[in-house]
Amino acid sequence: MGGWAIRLSLEETTMNAHKENGLVDIPSNHSVEETVEKLKRILQAKGITLFALVDHSGEAGKAGMQMRPTRLLIFGNPKAGTPVMLAAPSSAIDLPLKILIWEDAQEKVWVTYNSPIYLQERHNLPPELLQNVGVIETLAKKAAE
Repeated sequence: MGGWAIRLSLEETTMNAHKENGLVDIPSNHSVEETVEKLKRILQAKGITLFALVDHSGEAGKAGMQMRPTRLLIFGNPKAGTPVMLAAPSSAIDLPLKILIWEDAQEKVWVTYNSPIYLQERHNLPPELLQNVGVIETLAKKAAE
């Protein structure tokens, strides 16, 4: 994807982001489990490492508490993330990238992630590194389709 397409896409993301916290919510056309599995397949196909899959609702169940299905995927590619962290060491708090897949009280499934523009502004990333974190938007949209 060319730089122009990433910028246009990221501008669209900014409009959907929660202004106060930089989060973007995309509705999923699938269950939480199906969305998670789809995202895992996409990551594998693109050679992106899945570092962790946190089953928040499963852990809540083990603690005797109920929680709607909620999963957090933590993933990345050192070739993309390392230059970001070298340019802005504070970005390591937000890397590797994360996507939260969760179900609301109406049983609607959502895919939530940090807006790349938010990350750029939060860590003062140089514009040429925006595409390194911008991939999250494409991954989230493909998982939700």
